Parts: sequence; structure tokens; C-alpha cells
Amino acid sequence: MTIDGKPDEGDWEKNTEIASDFIMFSPDNGKIIGSEKKTDVKILYDNEAIYISAILNDDEATKIQRELTERDVFGVADHFAVYINGFNDGQQDYRFYVSASGTQMDCLATEANEDFTWDAIWESDVKITASGWTVEMKIPYAAIRFPKNKNQKWGINFMREIKRKNQKYTWNYINTKISAVLTQSGELTGIENINPPTRLFLIPYTSAYYQTDKTNNDKTFKAGLDIKYGINDAFTLDAILVPDFGQTKFDNAILNLEPFEQQLNENRPFFTEGTNLFNIGNLFYSRRIGGTPTQNPILNENEEITNYPANVDLINAVKISGRTKNGLGIGFLNAITEKTFATIQNTDTNNYRKEVIEPLTNYNILVFDQRFRQNSSISFINTNTSRNGSFRDGNVAGLIFDLNTKANSYNLSGDFKYSSINDIEDYNGFKTYLNFAKTSGKYRYILTGKYISENYDVNDLGIIFYTNYHNAYANASYRILNPTQFFNTFAIEQEFNAEIQNTTGKLQEFWYKTLVKATTLNNHYYEAALFVTPFENFDFYEARNPGSYVYIPKRIYSYIGVESNRNNNLTIDITFSGTKYYEKDRFTYGIYAGPKYRFNDKLSLSYHLDYTHEDNDIGWVARDDSNIILARRNTETLQNDFAGKYAINNKMTFNLIARYYWSYSDNKEFFSLQPNGYLAPNSGYNSNKNRNFNSWNVDLSYSWWFAPGSQLTVLYRNYAQEETNTVERNLNRNIKTIFNANMTNIFSISLRYFIDYNSIKNKF
Repeated sequence: MTIDGKPDEGDWEKNTEIASDFIMFSPDNGKIIGSEKKTDVKILYDNEAIYISAILNDDEATKIQRELTERDVFGVADHFAVYINGFNDGQQDYRFYVSASGTQMDCLATEANEDFTWDAIWESDVKITASGWTVEMKIPYAAIRFPKNKNQKWGINFMREIKRKNQKYTWNYINTKISAVLTQSGELTGIENINPPTRLFLIPYTSAYYQTDKTNNDKTFKAGLDIKYGINDAFTLDAILVPDFGQTKFDNAILNLEPFEQQLNENRPFFTEGTNLFNIGNLFYSRRIGGTPTQNPILNENEEITNYPANVDLINAVKISGRTKNGLGIGFLNAITEKTFATIQNTDTNNYRKEVIEPLTNYNILVFDQRFRQNSSISFINTNTSRNGSFRDGNVAGLIFDLNTKANSYNLSGDFKYSSINDIEDYNGFKTYLNFAKTSGKYRYILTGKYISENYDVNDLGIIFYTNYHNAYANASYRILNPTQFFNTFAIEQEFNAEIQNTTGKLQEFWYKTLVKATTLNNHYYEAALFVTPFENFDFYEARNPGSYVYIPKRIYSYIGVESNRNNNLTIDITFSGTKYYEKDRFTYGIYAGPKYRFNDKLSLSYHLDYTHEDNDIGWVARDDSNIILARRNTETLQNDFAGKYAINNKMTFNLIARYYWSYSDNKEFFSLQPNGYLAPNSGYNSNKNRNFNSWNVDLSYSWWFAPGSQLTVLYRNYAQEETNTVERNLNRNIKTIFNANMTNIFSISLRYFIDYNSIKNKF
């Protein structure tokens, strides 16, 4: 069958089974679609794929929105989608979207999230007509999972979005009074005598890089292979051999004044695509794999480090994941990183030596996730990091449960996690929580209790900042379920949170929050919140010394934000925020503003400004003999993000991302930390601990999906970073400084080609 967006072939005419009578999902849940927007969907199948056609009538066809975007970016466009659950278990959907401009989007959907990093190989086309638009889809069986049964019974639903009205309709009614969506699909029967195909996909790649700065230039050529293999109807093996992540998005460098490391986003496809099983329990922080080295060299007085690699290279990685027809999900991930050295020079003899800063390391994750009754689960996860030699090893195990009543009205969830660290001194710790919630209707609530021991440590393959406390949390909320005279959506929440440090019994955190969210009938969005901390708190981490803590005064924090209707050519997001401490002249304020202009369906530009100013903030600066030195300081942070998109068609786009970041910390007065957490003036300390930080990044890329699953990418990248102890408050001089710095320029070309074993087999 030819997929051309014209469902007028004879096979479609023969099929008289039509899915129609769509029902509004939002904003007016339950309202039947009007005859002027009548939607008819048909399904066909053969031994290779399932085929879907849709006729989407629209009495205002000239107003159909159809912005061209990259794959998996929705933009301002009408959409049609099919949701398929081959096991009909209400646990995971394969969702396939196509916009009125022909752009494809796809994801793996659970109740927790939609994973749009997952990409399948399927075909689609659309046509705009005088009476609306039409869709054809071909979804190969290799793109979805289903059991080897003679007669298939799949969960299925269809969705239509009319963007200019911000309306979504589904074929099978989804009641928004119930928080669970996946369990409210319809059923597809009548598919018989098909077998899941051999799922073997090879994705060879080649890439070339040319890098230059003021002092050096370098050329690099890489080639490798990604493999995806369907072990059986449920499980898939993914492997990367000789990985190349050179074209992933840059990390947003910041001036980090916090006692914790900066948590970075994951941009490497292997660690984002299809990882929902591995993210159960929040024990997996994938940036640990191939991240910064964990060891610091021991230097003699006459030695200095001349080369310290910023990252550890990944040798290879493999993951196996899937779910049986009985609802058991199994995931296994293994990754190996190479032995990494720092180079150290003897300044007297000019001799060099090398020292290990990261040994050969093996990372493992094993997950079992048993789903039952279409809406509940019990999971076990184990993460293990083994470093070769006498270096630190870490092991963490967790038991997680998520139980819902049959009507999805109430939820009981919780966990128990245990960590074991083998280091110079071995230690163990644990964490547990219990949560009970009402999850349906206009009025809902959540009650939670948590306990984390002092030595609970998941930082070898996860990330955690705060430990050694217990807390109580409560949330009560009200929302409207259908539009009113003034609002399309409206919700108000009341929250309470109290955290008590285990060792001292002191308050680590305490706040009460009121949150209001609303969407007007014109589809403008408003959000406002007020946090009140009526008691003194203590920060047990800012002092960078176990057992020490820093007093934090009472405070009030608030923000208000507005997002204009996304359908307008010009849209503006703006948020004002501020914190007032019960301490003289200590306050913080900030503004976020983000205008975007869509010139036409191909070209759009956006700019985001994020500005924060802190007066008389208190923060750690150094250790001096036996004293912990903190400073009263002013800080200022300005981040500018600029993005542009030009789409030639739905398979070929130019993208521009630029970021300039500037931040400084200006110390005004120094203090010594007292044992009770309060500060005493320290007039004798006069070291310059000011900091001024500039960072610049720009990515200009061209992307062409020249065949299904196959992509050519050309990227130009330019970046620099500069930090000093001299505060420069003039923005123009800071910009001039960063552009006069040693800029690094990278030009790269990458080609990935998708090979389906079934296509090769059919040809030969």
C-alpha cells in the first residue's frame, strides 16, 4: 500500500469498520465532537504492518495550524495520533503522532511520563483538503511489541488535536476525573495469524571533526555501530560499539556557589532512549557513566598537574529491556569506562609521571518491575559500580511499590532502599518513604513520610544531595474538571513540608505553600505561589564540614508567571520572583522573560533572559586554620539564551542555539562559623575570594533525515569560558572579555544509516 496521505485506495473503501464519534479530552472533558469536526479512522493490516487512515473534517480548513518542526517537536500545529498497547495491560503505550505539516513524533508512554527520546521507524503522510486534512500511517510490527498469539487483542486509542482552539479529542473516552490515562483505552480485535518479525537493526555511523583555537588545531575521524536486536517478542538488546557523542547538546556551565555538584542534563541518545525501566526509583543518574574522574592526584611540593581529563571515555555500553505478557518488566544495563590518567610534571626536573584518576570501571543496573491489575506495580532495582583495584565500589538495592485501587481513586506507594559502600572505610545506609493519596475528583490530597539515614549514599551511579533527615509532607488541592465562565483550567494547592535533621533534631527545612494555576478562555496561562518559612532553619551542607551547620533566617518567597497563548505568532513568558529574609537588607529577586516570534510555518526565533540578584547572601568561601569562613556577599546572574529554527521541510531543518552566561560573587564582609550555627565577625581574614564567571556557547546545525531512521548532521560549535577573582560589573566589558578569550571552534559532519534486517532479507 502506498502511504501518500490519500486514503482513497480500494482497500480503504472495502473496510466499513470506522472509529468515529470522538469525545473531548480537554478542556471540556466529555463533550462530543461537533459534526463540522467529524473524524473517521480506519485500520487495515497485513503480514508486515498495521495501517491507519484518518479523515479529519474541519469547517475552517484554512485555519488549520501546520508549523514545520524537527522530529518529536510539536510546535504550533494540529495533530493526529494513535496509541497502541500490544499487551492490552494498561501499562505502556506506543504513541505515534503526525502533524498537519507531516512531522512525526513518537514516544513510549507510561503514567509517569512520555519518553520522546524513543524513535521508531514508521511511515506517514498527510494532505490538506478543502474540508480539513487526511492522514495515512504505516506502523511496522517491528516498531511495537505484542505477544505471539493467534488472535491479537490490543489496547488502542486515537487522539486529534485542534491547535488553534487548544482542544484534544480521543476516540475512547478518557475521564479526567481519574488520574490514570493508559487504563482508559479502547480495544482492537480482529488481527489474526501474524507473527512478530525479526527485530534486528544495524545503525553504522561515521563522523569527522575539525577543532581549532588560538594555539592548536586537531582533526578526528570516528566510525562505529549501534545495534538493536529483538531477543524475542518482548525484549530488546541495544548496544553501542565505539560510541560517539560529539554532537550532543552542550552543557550549561554555571558559577556554582552551592556545596553540591552541578546536576547536568543527559543529552546522549543511548542513555535517554527507552530508559523508563532504569529510572524507576530515581537511582540512576546516567551522567556518572563517562562523567568527571572521581580521584584527585596526590602532589609533592615540587609538582603540578599539566593534564587532567575533564571526562572519562566510554568503551562500550549495552542494555536489555522489555516486558512479558504477564506484566513483568526486566531491564539490564552494563557500561564500561576506560582507565584514565592525569599527567603530573616535576617543576625541578621537568620529568613527567602519570597517576590514575579513574580506574577501569564497570557499571551495572538490574531492574524487575511486576505490573498487575493494569494500574499497580512492585519493583526491585539494583545498581552496582565496580572500580578495578583498591578504589571505591558502591552497591544500592531498592524495593518500590505503587498500588492503586481498581477505580484509580486512591494510591499507596513507597520504597525501601539500602546502600553499601566499600572504600577506605566501609559504610551502609538506607532510605524509606510511604505515600498515601486520593487521585481522582475535584478534591485530592497527598500524605507522605520519609526517613533517610546519615550514610545513605547512591552517588556512584545515582545522585543525592540531602541525607540524614526525616520529613512529613501534605498536599491538598482543588481543580475544575470542565471550563467555567472564566477559566478553561483552574487549580489551587496547599502544601506543607517539614524536614528535621536526625542527629541534632533541628529544622533543616520548613515551609507552607499556596499555589494557584489557571488557563483563561483565551488560553493564556497564569501561575502564582507563596512560600512561607515561619521558623529558623539550619543548613547542614553549606559549611562543607561534617557536623557543622549554618543558620538560615525566617523568609517569604513568592513568584508570579504568565504564558501567553502559544498559538499567537508572538508569545511571551514572564515570571517575577522574590525572597525576603527576616534579616536586615537581605533579599533576592529575579525575572525570567521569554519572547518568541513565529514569522511563518518555517521560521521562528526566540530569546530567554534569566536574571537573579541577591543582596547580603551568606555563603562559604574557605577554611582558615580551624575556622570555617563564610562571607556576606552580593551575587548577580544573567543568562541569555537565543534559539532559531528554519525548516525547509519536515525532514530538513537548520537550528541555532546560543547561550551567554555571566555571574559574579562579591564578598563584602567575612565571618567565622560558630558551633551553634551563627556567625562571628572575622576582620582578620582578607583573602580575595570574589569570583567573576563568563561562559559562551553557540551551536549552528543542519539536519536531514534522508531515509527512515537515517540522518545527516552538520554542526558548527563555538565556545569559551573565563573565570577570575576580579569582579567586573559592566556587562559590555564582560562580553568583550569572553569574546577575546581563547575561543574553541569545532566543525563536524556525522552520518548515521539505518539498516533493517527484514529489508535486506526481502531483497535477497
